[in-house]
Amino acid sequence: MANATEAGSGSRERSVSEELRRLAIQKKAEIERQRQALNLQREHILSQRTSNPARRAGLEAALAQIEGQIVALEMTI
Repeated sequence: MANATEAGSGSRERSVSEELRRLAIQKKAEIERQRQALNLQREHILSQRTSNPARRAGLEAALAQIEGQIVALEMTI
């Protein structure tokens, strides 16, 4: 009987381990998608050309915010 209980416990542990690994992979994929989206936004802002000082200041502020989000996201990895 002890072997049957131990076998069931081992199976449960493997199942939990597999679930944790699956969740970790999903989390990593989500972080990568967020990083890609932020980098696209960053590239879009960098591609903007303007001689308007107010517009330029807004773009610089947006760029700083996005770069801050990228740094924060990379710290979660």
